[in-house]
Amino acid sequence: MGRYYVGPIQFAVCYGAVIGCALLGGQCMKAIYEVSRPNGSMKLYEFVTIFGVLLLILAQMPSFHSLRHINMASLVLCLAYSACAAAGSIYIGHSSKGPEKSYTLNGSTVDRVFGVFNSIAIIATTFGNGIIPEIQATLAPPVKGKMFKGLCICYVIVCATFFSVAIAGYWAFGNQSDGMILSNFTSDGRNLVPKWFIVISNAFVILQLAAVGVVYLQPTNEVLEKTLSDPKRGQFSARNVIPRLISRSISVIIGTVIAGMLPFFGDINAVIGAFGFLPLDFVLPAVFFNLTFKPSRKTVIFWLNVSIVAVFVVLAVIGSVAAVRQISLDAKNYKLFANV
Repeated sequence: MGRYYVGPIQFAVCYGAVIGCALLGGQCMKAIYEVSRPNGSMKLYEFVTIFGVLLLILAQMPSFHSLRHINMASLVLCLAYSACAAAGSIYIGHSSKGPEKSYTLNGSTVDRVFGVFNSIAIIATTFGNGIIPEIQATLAPPVKGKMFKGLCICYVIVCATFFSVAIAGYWAFGNQSDGMILSNFTSDGRNLVPKWFIVISNAFVILQLAAVGVVYLQPTNEVLEKTLSDPKRGQFSARNVIPRLISRSISVIIGTVIAGMLPFFGDINAVIGAFGFLPLDFVLPAVFFNLTFKPSRKTVIFWLNVSIVAVFVVLAVIGSVAAVRQISLDAKNYKLFANV
């Protein structure tokens, strides 16, 4: 099951994250461009392409071990831009420049219901970041200790950054909050915070996304290179470097093209969460526990796991429908390679 079901889902999730990074990186580049040249003519897909070129260069790092310094830089940048996003939101919320705040739910009852399940899938993506420590920990023993430490650090950072930005952003902008809160720092062509603050905040995000995109590419790279490389030859021999260069370049190019074609960041997150993180993080662990340890059907733990599986299977199915529905709705409003 792990090889034919869990593995493909993990790699699909990781590759979906690469697409999301390319799109968000392009949006941040566009935000900086619009601050410096408000009447500029460059489109979103052009910035996605530029970010894809950056990702293409960084993607040639040979392995997970090669990324240890990039991982640390990514952590620092994550803390930095989260602090900027929260501080900027608080500043706007307290200033007279801020928009009128409304916390009511928009749309029809059907839209609200599907929106709830779509949001659950996005939350699953947000808090499913532990997939990389889980995969990385299985590459070398001891598995349990490294995985536990990695997950603890991961979720401490996730909770500190995401909750601070979410609470401050929703307080400042209400139901007008964008999927990327930095987009709310400009309104109707007006900068609600100083220009330098917008530039720095988006620059932090761009650099961090470049690091994250490279990390999430590694599982896909490992699978491709097991097929294409020759373990008897050196890592930097022409026999192994050329296939690695070609396969990684194709992976980045395909992800960049998809990101430019479908520029819906929130929708991509919802699809990843519904099809990937909900089954991986909630359904399969409970199933594997019952299959591995075989608790008696008379015990609480057995029925607790069964209940978890039942609830999250339903959430995953409805979340998948909601995510695909939202993409179809957005696709009606925007053409391919839309400049959103």
